Amino acid sequence: MALRWLIWALPVFLALPVEAADLRGHGGPVRAIVATPDGRIATASFDTTVIRWAPARGIAETVLRGHEGAVNALIALPDGGYASAGEDRRILLWPREGHVPRATLEGHEAPIAGLALSLDGTEIASASWDGTIRVWPLAGGTPRVIDAHKGNVNAVAYLPDGTLASAGYDGQLILHKGAEAPRVIEIGVPLNALVRAGDELAVAAADGQLRLVNPVTGAITALPIAEVPIVALAASPDGRIIGAAGFRGALALVDRPARNIQRRMSGPAFPLWSLAFSPDGREILTGGADRLVRRWVVATGEPVNPVLAEAPEARLQALANHPGAEVFKACGACHTLSPDDGNRAGPTLHGVMGRKVGTAEGYAYSPALLDKPVIWSRETIARLFEIGPNAMLPGTKMPEQVVNRAEDREALVDFIDKATR
Repeated sequence: MALRWLIWALPVFLALPVEAADLRGHGGPVRAIVATPDGRIATASFDTTVIRWAPARGIAETVLRGHEGAVNALIALPDGGYASAGEDRRILLWPREGHVPRATLEGHEAPIAGLALSLDGTEIASASWDGTIRVWPLAGGTPRVIDAHKGNVNAVAYLPDGTLASAGYDGQLILHKGAEAPRVIEIGVPLNALVRAGDELAVAAADGQLRLVNPVTGAITALPIAEVPIVALAASPDGRIIGAAGFRGALALVDRPARNIQRRMSGPAFPLWSLAFSPDGREILTGGADRLVRRWVVATGEPVNPVLAEAPEARLQALANHPGAEVFKACGACHTLSPDDGNRAGPTLHGVMGRKVGTAEGYAYSPALLDKPVIWSRETIARLFEIGPNAMLPGTKMPEQVVNRAEDREALVDFIDKATR
């Protein structure tokens, strides 16, 4: 039962521009990645945000805030927008442009772990820990509720004939096709992720094994991958290669026809929470605990860009010996210091002194902050970290945190003052 807390990602295929840089900006592990053929990229994270990126520059273009918990799933919609879902039990439909959801789909009674778009683009399916699947018509209307699992439903995927496959903690892979009775394929261990690969379904399991399932015959092949649960899957466009990542382990690339592991990849970018292949199958993209989206060459296992455990920006390096630099490290996950590094999950701090709360250019603030009269200064920033963000700015999405020691607060404030001018 200890595995029930894990949240599982549903991978999607990407079309990524060749010149794209690694994407750095989320304040938590990257849970889902979507890129469309026109070069747009969006990601979702534990930090409660969805980010639209300027991929060639590797910076956050728009931070979408609307969820009240981790965002577990993200898919592209036919109109160029996105659907996101997560811990707050809601699905938000985002337009192609702007930062306000055009619709909110509600009904699930527990976190949503996975989303899938039907191949005809008319509906989306959601998998929830309330034990149900809901099928939502994108044109509007009442969703169809499927109550077939006994426990958490962790993933959904559509087959070419319109069949909806679902995988759950109850160890069952269930096929739902129209008015027909659901077809249950017993795996016997909790299932965490699901993806279609060629004419088979690839299922990630809590025992560290990858199951390849023939949806017609029900035949199952089990391949040992890791000693820990597998939490993320992706299939190459031709279905021949499957990427599988363990909860604490590295990435395995599986040759599906040969039924063996082609390559293992590891490094400071791991562990991983989301995977996807480029359309030509030559690269695999990963989102993980280091808060980045990275690209890897499938043929060699090498990163497209150098893998660094951290890449501190120039202003942080220049003030590395300042006593507040160490205190600021926790802030650096969400905030940048210089004008060229842009916004992350939080707004850039460049020019913060003397700036009114909620006015950094290009950042989508929580609505509650837009009418706050607070002006940032050494005194107000110190107060923020003395009493905490929620006490000072009710309604903020900033993670709750305080700096208890007065000397540490003073060092942090002095560092921010010097580094952001």
